[in-house]
Amino acid sequence: MHIKEQWNRLDPTTQQWLMDNPGCMVLPRTLAAIFNKETSEKADTDMHGEAVLTEEDRQFIQAKAREALGTGTPSDFRFFDAVQP
Repeated sequence: MHIKEQWNRLDPTTQQWLMDNPGCMVLPRTLAAIFNKETSEKADTDMHGEAVLTEEDRQFIQAKAREALGTGTPSDFRFFDAVQP
């Protein structure tokens, strides 16, 4: 995915979801489909229709979320990771 390059093509609702969930590592299939529709990009999806976000995408989303909150510190967010070692 190329969220940084496509950010302005996403509707405000999609942008807000991403900023409300800055720790997500996988974009749910509904949002992956919306992203593909709004950007005319064909993001790679798994068998469930979910798209894995790159490290660059995650950092961009987190930066946008911090910007929206008016703070620049990464410790403002608490991430609850469901991935186990």
